[in-house]
Amino acid sequence: DRGKSTLIKLIAGLLRPSRGTLEVFGATPFHSPEVRRRIGYAPEHEKMWDELTAHELVTVMAELAGAANPRTAAEAALAQVGMTSAMHRRVRGFSKGMRQRTKLATAIAHDPDLLLLDEPLTGVDPLARIEIVEWIRALAAAGKTVIVSSHVLYEIEALTSEIVVIYRGQVLAEGNILGIRQLIDKRPHRIRIECDKPRELAKRLAGEDHVHRLLFERTALVIETRDPDRCYDEVAAAILEADVELKSLTSPDNNLGAVFEYLTGGGAS
Repeated sequence: DRGKSTLIKLIAGLLRPSRGTLEVFGATPFHSPEVRRRIGYAPEHEKMWDELTAHELVTVMAELAGAANPRTAAEAALAQVGMTSAMHRRVRGFSKGMRQRTKLATAIAHDPDLLLLDEPLTGVDPLARIEIVEWIRALAAAGKTVIVSSHVLYEIEALTSEIVVIYRGQVLAEGNILGIRQLIDKRPHRIRIECDKPRELAKRLAGEDHVHRLLFERTALVIETRDPDRCYDEVAAAILEADVELKSLTSPDNNLGAVFEYLTGGGAS
């Protein structure tokens, strides 16, 4: 745990800060039942009352959270996460993905204003992952505040453009992903070109003053450049001039993983 799960628990009112203060909706969640009723929390762990059915479990959680009609609220929440057909089955026999969906239903059954999701896509198959991502985005579009904690960075990129990077309990960066990505412009930007003539392509680009280094893989050329915008234009021209069969053009630095690597010192140069 690098601090993100602890932060989620502090916001949910499950932990009391040992230093400093934390307020949600104008009050300290640890001391305010009113605030906690406005929060939905799906923890990272999978521990549940396995002897209950999904409907029974979500109904109990909705009742504890103060829902006006817990049974109806449970049915609506399970329907929202695609669990209607399995809601009368015992949780004990659920797959990881089904358990995750049920856990999400317990978090939304009382219609909270703030939703805290700790690793919500763990153990979920690719199709379900797409559905859950769309569901989370729909909640945000409907006016809910959704905070997602995840160490799988490409999943975060699919969910939001606003992030906080936490490492060993410290905030390293926060704000818009595009803005934070600019932090790594201090080092050469990598462009990976998979093609049939990587050496021919390299010959045409080697003399450019913005090219810091050229690296060869078996079927690819990796360019390190100090001017990515200019380099992409020149790569396109060189591909056409050399009649290169292009298989893929990607940037190992054009993602949140590269930003995290840079901020934590793993990719600093």
